[in-house]
Amino acid sequence: MGRKRKGRDISGWLVVDKPAGMTSTAVVNKVRWAMDAKKAGHAGTLDPEATGVLAVALGEATKTVTYITDALKAYTFTVRLGQATNTDDAEGEVIAQSDARPSDDDIKQALTQFLGDIMQVPPKFSAVKIDGQRAYKLARDGEEVELSARPLWVEELILVDRPDEDHVVLEMTCGKGGYVRSIARDLGAALGCHGHVKVLRRVWSGPFEVDDGLSIEQIDEMAKTTALDDYLHPLETGLADLPELKCTPEGATRLRNGNPGMVLASDVEYGDEAWASLDGKAVAVGIYKSGELHPSRVFVQAV
Repeated sequence: MGRKRKGRDISGWLVVDKPAGMTSTAVVNKVRWAMDAKKAGHAGTLDPEATGVLAVALGEATKTVTYITDALKAYTFTVRLGQATNTDDAEGEVIAQSDARPSDDDIKQALTQFLGDIMQVPPKFSAVKIDGQRAYKLARDGEEVELSARPLWVEELILVDRPDEDHVVLEMTCGKGGYVRSIARDLGAALGCHGHVKVLRRVWSGPFEVDDGLSIEQIDEMAKTTALDDYLHPLETGLADLPELKCTPEGATRLRNGNPGMVLASDVEYGDEAWASLDGKAVAVGIYKSGELHPSRVFVQAV
């Protein structure tokens, strides 16, 4: 028999304003410790030097992580023009330089080629797996890393500031799996001047905004007290992009047991993914079929 995991049965989302110099995993571990939670995870890794929204899921909310990971996200980032690095950010070694500096108009024109459905090659120093190994580990060992291009939806990419001729500040809204470092690298290549990310901040992720985020210092101050509970967003926040279907107590019982359960009439179409609720609490996520929800995820939380 496996050991029973220690900690509180607490479910919900805590939004953290991640500081630079801390890994996403370290943030999750800090939150789990501070809230004495049994289980925690995060929706969308940020590079160690990146800052901003890191949504930490606790307890049953970890079952909704994929819906936040798949949601749109927005970033503000500074690109250093004139230099390429082996990591595509300021932490790496400079591998190429150029004296060329494009005009603002040139930059705005180049940005248009990164809008909509694009194909993007991840940075060599990334967590993408190659034959079971992380690309960054292979790159650190000096091995040649070849990564395949991946699809990415970029909804918006605009120039918001030009502090000096060496730097541009951009804002981007994109879908799942986007690498801001790749955008900076490819933009520099398109402009013929090289480029890498100098500063990166995620300002929102799905329903979560950076203004709602707690700092690590605030989390430390409230650690091991119930004060942090007041900052929890409900589990249901992670389901905001799915339609909600109300169910009866009988239907909820069937759903919690993993069986199809009756839901009330709705304009949800046959075969759509939706979530069922009872008294405002999520019961299950599943596929709607002829008045019933066929569950794929079931939530066990207090009503």
